[in-house]
Amino acid sequence: MSNPAPDLFDAALAVRLQAHAPYSGFRVGAAIRADGGRIHAGCNVENAAYPQGQCAEATAIGLMVASGDRRIAEIVVVGGDAGAGVLCTPCGGCRQRIREFAGPDTPIHVYDAGGHRRTFTLGELLPFSFGPDNLGF
Repeated sequence: MSNPAPDLFDAALAVRLQAHAPYSGFRVGAAIRADGGRIHAGCNVENAAYPQGQCAEATAIGLMVASGDRRIAEIVVVGGDAGAGVLCTPCGGCRQRIREFAGPDTPIHVYDAGGHRRTFTLGELLPFSFGPDNLGF
């Protein structure tokens, strides 16, 4: 499976530092390469009312849409501590959010903050998904 260009990892790692995570201390950064090549990066934003928080992937997707892009070519997610070897895959809600703008073959590269990586396809993380094609789009 393909390796992401270093610029995508660098963008996710850098935006991770901007995360607002005062409650969990778990910072996450996500960077999307849209099908036109532009990069959109976002971080997690926690809230004292926990259900109101926002994942890094959701932030990056919102920025992508606000910038006029609509298709995800690949995505990088960086979470956890350097050297821990624990990878931060997108949560179930974010997998569905990604599915809105990506197909089953879209690569999702997950890292810890030290660069330990594994790549999945969206189809591996969200098999038999419900998406726009189910509604005729």
